[in-house]
Amino acid sequence: MPAVLVRDFEHGLDLDQVLLVREADRRQRRDGGEFLKLTLGDRTGGVAAMIWEDIAPALELCRAGSPVHVVGRFEVHQRWGAQITIRALRPALDGTFDPAELKDGPPREVGQMEADLRELVGTVQDPYLRRLLDAFFGEGSETWALYRIAPAAKHYHQAYLHGLLEHSLTVAQAVSAISATFPGIDRDVAVTGALLHDIGKLEAYTCDAPIDMTDAGRLQGEIPLGYYRVRRVIEDLVGFPAGLAQSVLHIILAHHGALAHGSPVVPCTREATLVHMIDNLGGRLGSFDRLEKELSPGAAWSSYDRALGSGAYFGSGEAITAQDRRPGAAEAA
Repeated sequence: MPAVLVRDFEHGLDLDQVLLVREADRRQRRDGGEFLKLTLGDRTGGVAAMIWEDIAPALELCRAGSPVHVVGRFEVHQRWGAQITIRALRPALDGTFDPAELKDGPPREVGQMEADLRELVGTVQDPYLRRLLDAFFGEGSETWALYRIAPAAKHYHQAYLHGLLEHSLTVAQAVSAISATFPGIDRDVAVTGALLHDIGKLEAYTCDAPIDMTDAGRLQGEIPLGYYRVRRVIEDLVGFPAGLAQSVLHIILAHHGALAHGSPVVPCTREATLVHMIDNLGGRLGSFDRLEKELSPGAAWSSYDRALGSGAYFGSGEAITAQDRRPGAAEAA
């Protein structure tokens, strides 16, 4: 049977294909026994599955981040929602599936994003900021090796390998373009802050599937982790101006925009305000990208999304409204 994308699953669909194990959670039943709750998926979405018997061999096959061959039926229950009833599991054999269909990733090629980042860094004129950026993004640095592959989130936007590079580069490119539009913005500071604003995610998230928060991420948060990482590097750069350091560090501390959203301070400079606004925009538009991948063919609306606070609309814009139906509308147009 040909593989069917998760976004195209319909009630009653019989499955005989490879899916990626996103999560595998061993849980306790009320009677004291155990069951296995799985989240299986591909690049377009995920779906739950339960295993009630023979937990141990299933757990050996269903390791998070690994493909598994699933035989079963997809059903949408009135009470339990969408689930796969599993009839059999077996190892996923090489050549029976396309790995690119299972894992999500950035739309741009990673090498091109790296080239774009280095081109952008090359436009920063301030010598101290260039030294700071070179310390983080030098081709042989450990930080660059991590930055290049790290995810930008666990859910919502760019929650896949290379997502941090994609998100930070997009934010920095937009900040660079807008800096010339509004007076009083120090472009070099804003671009540097944009490239480094999420650097704490190197320690806050795992790069192994499934993407999850680390202990440091849960206990300290990505903003403090990023602040101290950048501050330590600045302190090692001889002669780095204190005022310049304060400007860059403030962008990192304030980029979530509000105390209620995890920022220890709110944006108090033009550069920090700009980075926050573009970062927020990039995250929200990234949610549209995620939802569009999950959208069934022909569908115009996604389901409700927490990040957006609504469903996302992907229609063609050609829908006829009541206003268009009024007499003489066509002639007036």
